[in-house]
Amino acid sequence: MTDATTRPITRTPDHAIDPIFTERWSPRAFTGEAVPEAELLRMFEAARWSPSAYNSQPWRFLYALRDTPEWQPLFDLLVPGNQKWAKDTGALVVLVSNTRMKVGDEFKPSTSHSLDAGAASLAFALQANRQGWHVHGMTGFDRERAVTVLNVPEHHRVEAAYGVGRATPWAQLTEEQQAKERPNARRPITDFAFRGGFPQREG
Repeated sequence: MTDATTRPITRTPDHAIDPIFTERWSPRAFTGEAVPEAELLRMFEAARWSPSAYNSQPWRFLYALRDTPEWQPLFDLLVPGNQKWAKDTGALVVLVSNTRMKVGDEFKPSTSHSLDAGAASLAFALQANRQGWHVHGMTGFDRERAVTVLNVPEHHRVEAAYGVGRATPWAQLTEEQQAKERPNARRPITDFAFRGGFPQREG
């Protein structure tokens, strides 16, 4: 089986799930095609409908489109290893979460702001795949400088960065690139799902 980029798909889930989950992947080889803003906004629209505590919707997406004035400042936040491949993406995005939420007439600390932002992140990535684009998340960037460069307000946390673009067709990749772009696996459910609580420690 292949996807839109003719990349071999070898992921096989242990339980029957929708293919939308196994088809999502994070390439490092992109075509350099610009992402139209309307396409990116559709991805954000999917994120908009994510669940959050008290419907606080703490996620904030800060973005730059390729070949626009906003691109370089955001690109410069990435570590060199990520810049190497992210230069060929069509949009860059930084996800920020609001650490406070309004409950009634008061602002209170949110204990789930990162969790809620993570839910929005997945919706964003899955919608991108449905539109024929791919999202690659990154933790390798300068968070502290991002606060200043992106004018991040107080009580907000910089969570992650993302490259969005069109994946390079499999047939156009070198053998070295194909080795890096092959599907990765996942730990079995028995490693992270425990009925009734964590297993008792021995000894």
